[in-house]
Amino acid sequence: MLDQLTSQAKKASQQLITLSSGEKNKALRQIGKELWEQRDKILLANEQDLEASIQKGLPESKLDRLRLDESRIRDMITGLEQIIELEDPVGQIIQTIQRPNGLTVEQIRVPFGVIGIIYESRPNVTVDAAGLTLKTGNAVILRGGKEAIHTNIALVHALRDGLHHTNVPVDAVQIIQQTERHTIEQLIRSKGKVDLIIPRGGAGLIQYVLEHSLVPVIETGVGNCHIYVDKNANPKMALDIAINAKVQRPSVCNAIESLLVHEQIASSFLPILVPLLQENGVTIRGCEQTVSLLPNFTIETATDEDYDTEFLDLILAIKIVKDTEEAISHIDRFGTKHSEAIITDNQATASQFLSRVDAAAVYHNASTRFTDGFEFGFGAEIGISTQKLHARGPMGLKELTSYKYLIRGEGQIRE
Repeated sequence: MLDQLTSQAKKASQQLITLSSGEKNKALRQIGKELWEQRDKILLANEQDLEASIQKGLPESKLDRLRLDESRIRDMITGLEQIIELEDPVGQIIQTIQRPNGLTVEQIRVPFGVIGIIYESRPNVTVDAAGLTLKTGNAVILRGGKEAIHTNIALVHALRDGLHHTNVPVDAVQIIQQTERHTIEQLIRSKGKVDLIIPRGGAGLIQYVLEHSLVPVIETGVGNCHIYVDKNANPKMALDIAINAKVQRPSVCNAIESLLVHEQIASSFLPILVPLLQENGVTIRGCEQTVSLLPNFTIETATDEDYDTEFLDLILAIKIVKDTEEAISHIDRFGTKHSEAIITDNQATASQFLSRVDAAAVYHNASTRFTDGFEFGFGAEIGISTQKLHARGPMGLKELTSYKYLIRGEGQIRE
């Protein structure tokens, strides 16, 4: 089954190379129309997935990631329209070099070819991934999670129906309909047929792909993010940012999971922050100093496992630190190189934090929730890369391309 999918995708990728930006944009418009026309079928499939997930006892945070309605389908279509407006990177000349011997060397952007995307229970990824890969001339093989399988199949059916009316080959968008673990192993070992793997999901999934893939992998998404509130922080600013970064949407990778507070302000800051967090339904897990400082609040004692966990839920681990050095050391030990923030009015302390913290996005006096392609002004994204090779941070259209060199001569030979 997978051999057939990869062969079809490879053939489609070769056809995609020849298409213009206008042809690809037309295809994106058509699949947007088809999504809306088939919304009833998509929502019916989503109800089936939701019911099964409720029976399995999935928490509300995960159900929210899975749930679709007409508004969210419109958001998917809006996302496609925004991709249409973005500049097509394929064929862009990165640089031109004129050699003394008369050779002209051009470095140009090209598609990867076939991209495999492995993700969990967020059906919006299905449409986002298809839109971004098609815009960049890549074929895509989607392998979603079992919780959203009926929704994903319905979405891909609509996408492929839309492509029937365009010059983009239908097989440019494929979905693996089986959800057994071995299908992931087969996909990531399809060297020569698949050119790139992008896993999106929890730490376990990403680590499994990294350890077993024969195909190049871009590591994305695990966000054990921190905010450090320095002794020179503006208290009101720190309160607003901490609450936003934890509460506004706790189930995403750029929400904070830990809060570090300088010991000189802990006694004045935490008694104000903690009740505000708890009013928003946040469970607090604190270091021993935090627990003893707030005896009238329900606070669980935090362990190293808590500091090492991406909760993706209304849970926050708090640790009181003696200085910026300890805060940076804590982040270095437990962080996942995603997004980290410092709140301080001391520019020297901020500069120290920004330069020394090793993460894709490091903030000064702003919420980590801004780590996002649209918020950075890049447009749509396929995920947040937490590695250092090829792509880092929000991965937009350019990050879904590679490059090659075109060399033009007039009969030159090397002596």
